[in-house]
Amino acid sequence: MIVLKFGGQTIGTPEGIRRCIDIVGSFRDKKPVVVVSAHGKTTDDLILAAKKAAEGKIRTGPIREYHSALAHECGVPKGIIDPLLTRLEALLHGIGLLKELTPRTLDNVASFGERLSSRIVAAALSAGAVRAVPVNSYDIGLITDSNYGNAAPLPDIGSHIAKNLSKEKDVPVVTGFLGKDKHGEVTTLGRSGSDLSATLIASAVDAEEVIIWKSVDGLMTADPDIVKDAKNIPEISFDEASELAYFGAEVLHPSALVPAIRENIPVRVSNVLKDNDRGTTILSRAVITRNIAKSVAYKEDVTLIHLNSPRFHSVPDVLGMALKILKEEGIVAHMITTSEAGISLITQSGLKKEQLAGAQKKLQEIATSRYEPSMAIICMVGDELKGNAASIGKIFGKLADAKINARAITRSASEINVAFLVPELKIKEAVGALHSLL
Repeated sequence: MIVLKFGGQTIGTPEGIRRCIDIVGSFRDKKPVVVVSAHGKTTDDLILAAKKAAEGKIRTGPIREYHSALAHECGVPKGIIDPLLTRLEALLHGIGLLKELTPRTLDNVASFGERLSSRIVAAALSAGAVRAVPVNSYDIGLITDSNYGNAAPLPDIGSHIAKNLSKEKDVPVVTGFLGKDKHGEVTTLGRSGSDLSATLIASAVDAEEVIIWKSVDGLMTADPDIVKDAKNIPEISFDEASELAYFGAEVLHPSALVPAIRENIPVRVSNVLKDNDRGTTILSRAVITRNIAKSVAYKEDVTLIHLNSPRFHSVPDVLGMALKILKEEGIVAHMITTSEAGISLITQSGLKKEQLAGAQKKLQEIATSRYEPSMAIICMVGDELKGNAASIGKIFGKLADAKINARAITRSASEINVAFLVPELKIKEAVGALHSLL
């Protein structure tokens, strides 16, 4: 058995759905389970429609028109999706009457994207000679907690999923991104939720492989928008892929890999636009190459918060208090460096001004602090870095040649990454300099 996951952009057009049909047909002998995201940017459109409805502005036309046109172009009868669209409109009108939008209701609205997608893709597959059936993930046992918007699957749900899927005679087209809590309320799995759905299902049915179809060439040695000669990485370990995702390579989210790591199931990322594309296969074992590392990743728009440790507090005490304050303001520290003189905390991207202002006010009570926005984390990742004493000299030698001053330098205990901070304006120079080592 194999799990094939299709992202929203890959099935956002009639041409994309037809390509999906061809791909699923080519894997028919491997008993495929198909997992789908919402078509195109439907999830964003649904969230916006829900927020507008809470303001009393009901506008459902564009969502209905887009899905009706998509179904028509794929030869799918309107009757397959009309009942869902009518229920969505009724839900939005209800939000408009109450002038209230709770996280639970927002998840319910957002769920219609995958539910529509599953029906359209299943019907299109059946019309294309691959008998398929739409399946809601929560109907086969994907049960979560009640953390609406970012729900976590409950443990020990795999046997229920496997048992229910085994009953399907046709190719199941399963809704990604969705679950239900123990109270029967629809939940969503948060960022990269459909990828997580795919690996959860794969682990449940003991699939031989998960293939995640995107419109990119798998994982690359660098961002091709910055480095024109960046190349595809054929094979990479789970640990390396997780590090690259954490430090900005947005092909996969680390949490989506966890079920596959646990069951030692390879995850392949392939380009849906290319025939016979092998993409990148993510494996449980290390794959050592002759290069110094696998890839250079970057995370932009981060903020450096530096605290001067007062003498009446120890560094561990200040760090503990600082992390508590950041958590209260919804701020995550991606990197931390400490010394007797102070602490440097590097935050996630996209912080709001009010978040920083709130943190600054509280942090000033425990230590003198300063902030440097518009910074970037650069990270070199690869199992090849382990035990390679010369690699550090080569990395920072290249940066010195490019006249780039690296700050807040860190290296994981696993030795598979080296990360540091530069101004955002230096991203292209830093990534280009380090990529020359690859």
